[in-house]
Amino acid sequence: MLRRRDVLRLGLAAAGAGAAAALASRRALAIGETELFRIGQLQLGQSWNPRPTALRRMAWEVDKRTSISVASEPRTISLRAGGARLHETPFLYLAGDREFAMPSESEVEVLRRFLTFGGFLLIDSAEGATGGAFDGSVRQLIETLYPPPASGLEIVPRDHVVYRSFYRLEQPVGRLAISPTMDAVMRDGRMIVAYVQNDLGGAWARDSFGHYELPCQPGGEHQREMAFRMGVNLVMYSLCLDYKSDQVHVEYLMRKRKFRPDDGAEEAGGARR
Repeated sequence: MLRRRDVLRLGLAAAGAGAAAALASRRALAIGETELFRIGQLQLGQSWNPRPTALRRMAWEVDKRTSISVASEPRTISLRAGGARLHETPFLYLAGDREFAMPSESEVEVLRRFLTFGGFLLIDSAEGATGGAFDGSVRQLIETLYPPPASGLEIVPRDHVVYRSFYRLEQPVGRLAISPTMDAVMRDGRMIVAYVQNDLGGAWARDSFGHYELPCQPGGEHQREMAFRMGVNLVMYSLCLDYKSDQVHVEYLMRKRKFRPDDGAEEAGGARR
């Protein structure tokens, strides 16, 4: 015969099991891999990955420095078969250190559609010089994407928001500082392609022992830090564009001019300290 305490114990156990089942049925799932920001590495030509460790390190830096949740491993993206997974990587990275063959007409259309509907492409030259074979292929690719009379690459002005989307920067240095400017393709006021010739990936690349693979010249480790900051700025821009661009550094600017919250009240009273 069951005693009263046994009945209560069984009842509480059943109630607990029911509550657990109810919670399980409406439990919120954590952010999965498909919800993380992931960099896509565009595969064009034979030498599309001259700095194999660069993007992994850059992803780690973005994750640690910002509030963006980042997948640590980049995804290799091909334009073939309609770029099946292109929509999962809104930030594309194309690197190279030599000439590459142009994609087919259908692949060009896939890339053009990606850029038109919100995608962003960072092109990073690892040639170590300006005006080389990779540079020639890049300019041919841009002209194929946007034939004349459409405007192609243009120099990004110093006051563009990409230089202050997270950090305040002066120029896009990488492993080298041979080009003082960044080129871009602009459409309706939006930068859709950024082109840097200073080998950003060469500054980011770090081996499994934690050693940076290549020295930064001429600025050393300070220049490497600026290269990481440029990468963070580009990621932030690709996600936020020029959202409130004129307010990015309001607090800093107010401190610089020694702004006081009661300035207006003092002026209204006819006296300022």
